[in-house]
Amino acid sequence: MSATPAVANTPEPPYYAVIFSSLRTGGNNGYRNMAEEWLVALAAKQPGFLGVESVRGADGFGITVSYWASSESIAAWKADIEHCAGQEMG
Repeated sequence: MSATPAVANTPEPPYYAVIFSSLRTGGNNGYRNMAEEWLVALAAKQPGFLGVESVRGADGFGITVSYWASSESIAAWKADIEHCAGQEMG
């Protein structure tokens, strides 16, 4: 997750947003690669995924907002086995 926010290319509303906050402690431990390269790439393959924005402060606190076409697409992403594994590693 970068300190410079990226703007997601979302369509005209309505769409859904999922907001995730995290606090990184004790170093990177591979989290950045897992979050940016693996989970975002995996989410982008999911039906209904519209985009993502993310920012992290110098204190390690970060906020990620992912955008989805429907509540069903969010539920499918939440239940995705690889996504669940990534959450466990996080």
